[in-house]
Amino acid sequence: MSELPVVVIGAGPQGLAAAAHLAERGIEVVVVERGSGPGSAVSEWGHVRLFSAWPELTDAAARRLLETTGWNAPTSGYPTGAKWVSDYLAPLADALGKRVAYATTVTGVSRQGRDKVVDGGRKDQPFVVHTVDEGGNESRIIARAVIDASGTWGLPNPAGADGLPAIGEAAAAAVISYRIPDDVSEFAGSHVAVVGAGHSAIHAVLRLSELARRAPGTRVTWMLRRGTAANVFGGGIGDGLPERAALGSRARKVIDEGLVELVTGFRVAELQRDGATVTVLSEDGREVAGVAHVFALTGFRPDTEILRELRTDLDPVLDAVAGIASEIDPNIHSCGSVSATGARQLAQPEHGFFIVGVKSYGRAPTFLALTGYEQVRSVTAHLAGDHEAAARNDLVLPDTGVCGGSGDFDDNAGSCCAAPSVLQIGARPVAVGLTLLAGS
Repeated sequence: MSELPVVVIGAGPQGLAAAAHLAERGIEVVVVERGSGPGSAVSEWGHVRLFSAWPELTDAAARRLLETTGWNAPTSGYPTGAKWVSDYLAPLADALGKRVAYATTVTGVSRQGRDKVVDGGRKDQPFVVHTVDEGGNESRIIARAVIDASGTWGLPNPAGADGLPAIGEAAAAAVISYRIPDDVSEFAGSHVAVVGAGHSAIHAVLRLSELARRAPGTRVTWMLRRGTAANVFGGGIGDGLPERAALGSRARKVIDEGLVELVTGFRVAELQRDGATVTVLSEDGREVAGVAHVFALTGFRPDTEILRELRTDLDPVLDAVAGIASEIDPNIHSCGSVSATGARQLAQPEHGFFIVGVKSYGRAPTFLALTGYEQVRSVTAHLAGDHEAAARNDLVLPDTGVCGGSGDFDDNAGSCCAAPSVLQIGARPVAVGLTLLAGS
């Protein structure tokens, strides 16, 4: 099957990096992207500034390919999502040329002539990737291997605390958003609620706090499911990503100033419409009334429907690749250090199939671009037969500064061995951003 291409699903940062590695090794590759251009998911949060600096946002093989076109790698600064696309992902996609197919949606992946149940001769059959283009035309791509880098952006978690939409959540859809806001001016003088504890939620809170500062009558309520906010604000001066530390410190500051009301242990059970506003009810009977808009920023989950005819090994708790689940489980870890991230840990029961990037993390939060680039380096080396390179671990991640463990979900006393240090904010403006597709 060596004459067949490797199919990469998704033309985001990890998908394009995988294609660059495969092209560098002389392996034919086809990238299938349902969006109209590269980094389509990143473009949807293009207004957000990342807290990873440029050197942490580009892949080594991608840089080598781009340098042949005269491109120069940015060496400093914190780009917005839009700049990440325009200054890196779009040029990379252009360098890959016709290897990337846009406006094409993968509808399923299987083995040629074998459904999921059939054992006989299974591993000797190529993969079949079913697609449909924007005109509704169906096609099949026969592949020697498949790398799923399709991400999780298309499937945000609901506001409901039990993992299912809260009662009334669907009926209140007109006043609920599941994305980080850009222009929040329409909410001036209104009561706005943010549900979530991750970087996306913090970013929304900060945007809304700026509105509250300049528009009297604007009220911001931040709802956390956990009984404590101990780990929400990050690792302060111990954080290896300074802009991430600054983000958490700014969130703490707007709460201290009274611009944002923080409510802990609030697990959304129901949303009741009352004319133009909603009342948000918690599992323990508390109510937050008169809310004009709810930003439900509670993370994302992987869509595995396209993999229904493949034999996969996913963790039953996180929906993550089973081989890395113990490293990233937020019930155990609050840190960002991941030691196991290569082809061996990402391997699936279907020989030649891999899930990489943020989708490999399932529902686990705080995925960094560096992790994904190391994943695709190892996986593509494995597919090329370079097992020594595949087994090597080149990943070095910045620490979070948070001292460990997630603690008890209901704990009101905090879960760290010591309170996180707070980065002092001076007169210099601090960029607001989030990690690559960070969960909440």
